Amino acid sequence: MTMPTRMLGNTGLKVSVLGFGAAPLGGVYGPFNEKESTDTVHKAIDLGINLFDTSPYYGVRLGEEVLGRALSGGWRQKILLATKCGRIDKAEFNFRAPFIIQSMEDSLRRLQTDYFDIFQAHDIEFETNLDMVFTETYEALQKLKQQGKCRFIGMTGYPLGLLERAMETCQLDVCISYCHCTLLDQSMLG
Repeated sequence: MTMPTRMLGNTGLKVSVLGFGAAPLGGVYGPFNEKESTDTVHKAIDLGINLFDTSPYYGVRLGEEVLGRALSGGWRQKILLATKCGRIDKAEFNFRAPFIIQSMEDSLRRLQTDYFDIFQAHDIEFETNLDMVFTETYEALQKLKQQGKCRFIGMTGYPLGLLERAMETCQLDVCISYCHCTLLDQSMLG
């Protein structure tokens, strides 16, 4: 059976209907074995999963490092790779342009690649100065896209209204929200 794919908005990217969230590779949900994690990444790719999403926040950079090692040896070329910036720790964020640009360089190194398919500002609702996110952060993302360090840019967060505002204010390629299509919350379906 072939993994079904869908177009991701207007990006032209055909993504698998199932994506691989790499938070477990950073130990976010408890202890893990790196060999088993690498085998899982390879198996997911073999089964047709082509969208891999991570963040420096996942395991305080460990998730990116583990995924980077798993994608070495030609595996990176088989997938679409998305990572994020701005969220550092549970309660620490930095959406200033210099930090966004440095975060890109650090993530490229950890993930052992020279570009990302998608690069996003992570959990923007935690920034008290949203005007700064929609200007300075956005301009830094645009600059990185123009430099070819990422193909598409976006922002992530939980509040749907905030992401709608982000899309109206900035020329974003993608937005990600979470937990709005579950047994407890079906607001994305309505």
